Amino acid sequence: MKEEGIFKNIKHDATSGLVVFLIAVPLCLGIALACGAPLIAGINAGIVGGIVVGMLSKSHLSVSGPAAGLTAIVAGAITSLGSFEIFLCAVAVAGLFQLILGIIKAGGISNYIPSNVIEGMLAAIGVIIILKELPHAVGYDKNNMGDFHYGIFESEANGESTATAFSNIVGHLHPGAIVVALVSLAILILWQRPYFKKIQWLPGGLAAVLAGVLINVILLATGSAWAIGAEHSVNLPVANSFDEYLNNYSLPNLSGFLMPEVWQAGLIIAIVASIETLLCIEATDKLDPYKRYTSGNAELRAQGIGNLVCGMIGGLPVTSVIVRSSANINAGARSKLSTIIHGSLLLVCVAFIPHLLNHIPLASLAAILIMTGYKLCNPKIFKHMWKEGGYPQFIPFVVTVLAVVLTDLLKGVAIGMLVSIFYILRQNMRIPYYYHRSSFSNGELIKLTLAQEVSFLNKASIKETLEKLPENSSVIIDASLTEYIDFDVLEIIKDFQHSQAPGKNIKLSLSGFRKSYKVPDAKSEADLVTGMMTHVDGPPNRTSGDYKKLLEQLNSTNNNNPIKN
Repeated sequence: MKEEGIFKNIKHDATSGLVVFLIAVPLCLGIALACGAPLIAGINAGIVGGIVVGMLSKSHLSVSGPAAGLTAIVAGAITSLGSFEIFLCAVAVAGLFQLILGIIKAGGISNYIPSNVIEGMLAAIGVIIILKELPHAVGYDKNNMGDFHYGIFESEANGESTATAFSNIVGHLHPGAIVVALVSLAILILWQRPYFKKIQWLPGGLAAVLAGVLINVILLATGSAWAIGAEHSVNLPVANSFDEYLNNYSLPNLSGFLMPEVWQAGLIIAIVASIETLLCIEATDKLDPYKRYTSGNAELRAQGIGNLVCGMIGGLPVTSVIVRSSANINAGARSKLSTIIHGSLLLVCVAFIPHLLNHIPLASLAAILIMTGYKLCNPKIFKHMWKEGGYPQFIPFVVTVLAVVLTDLLKGVAIGMLVSIFYILRQNMRIPYYYHRSSFSNGELIKLTLAQEVSFLNKASIKETLEKLPENSSVIIDASLTEYIDFDVLEIIKDFQHSQAPGKNIKLSLSGFRKSYKVPDAKSEADLVTGMMTHVDGPPNRTSGDYKKLLEQLNSTNNNNPIKN
């Protein structure tokens, strides 16, 4: 997609921004509640993430706001620092650290995360969204709607078994919420069908919310026992005037900047927030239908300025958030105007019409998030990973999914990274050379053609192969195609040349070992290179012409015989 003016796709961006706004309201409130912070702090973070970060970010589709992944850190910091006003200094400090990280170009770390780990992270988040939103869809709103941080078995950590938690959900089913959720899901599914194309000017997410509100209005008007009360709806604080709304904002206690504990908390928040942001940006770029690239360094600078502003106006720390970003993409966003619109709607609607938003059932919003989660963990993704990458790609992918679901985002990605690195190393160790073996009446001729690069990871494989070469054979080790050979590997070849080969009566020929390898030797570098360039005679009882012809034959076939140890 070519770069266009920010208002070029305003039709798509406005509708997607509205959908993300509707989802962001309960998420911002839920995360604020989970952190033990004022409710307005979550909304403020959403406003800054949408408007300030949205304008500064180079990402086209990511949405920033308060992150569930920081909940435990924020809650602990507020408690340890003694007040929310002191904590705001730590948020500003975190923004300063992020700004510095962006300036020194630390954002490139995201380029080293394997795609199978990113895919696994996205699928895991999809699973978590579905598991977390199903209770809200049936009217069980014990947990905050923004709680996507903990693994699915957090109830057991709190002394409640999974079976007990499930029975509690079943015991608190709300028929009205179930009807609203089912109708909302049906609308979201049908809206994607071709025969609904004529009315797709109205986004499916908004249609689902309006349907949920309408159903509940009818239930309330008829006095039905199925009517959804305020405890199962969006619950924004309502101010009697705009001045009263402004009074909800908290300002930082500037004395906090003199406390070492504030700088320590700010550094921790900056590190975790930066890692989550870079992961989200990488994942969002992967979901982007136009496959645009976002600079991690630019994003860290934008997030840093955003958190500086949050600290100054009383907001929670922000990161790029995959839940809202994926919902933004699913709603049809084209540019970053959608996230700016979502932030602007948060500012205007929360300040002037919060009582209208409080009529939205949580079940409708849960349906939108469940659909978002399903698209992230669609079974087709699992099939694609297996079909395209085989088990070296599929196993790290599945491990990442399970690890993120059972632990949290950062731990799960770290585990997935370790498994992916294991398979990368294993793959590099398997093909260090091509192997060709020919048998003759007077012995065997074996040719090892080294790969383009032979690193220390190939050391064990080459050593084992050389040790297993049969006695009384003729061996050619050809490095003519090789650009780099690790010192340790050259030492192994040298040791084989001077010790093992003579002891096993192996006639050895070393070809193509250039002086550019610069291998030091106990005697001298020149002697070693000269020794490696020395060719032994061919197999006995063969003429030089026969030997030359045989080499040509081997050279023509060696690329078809990769060895796999």
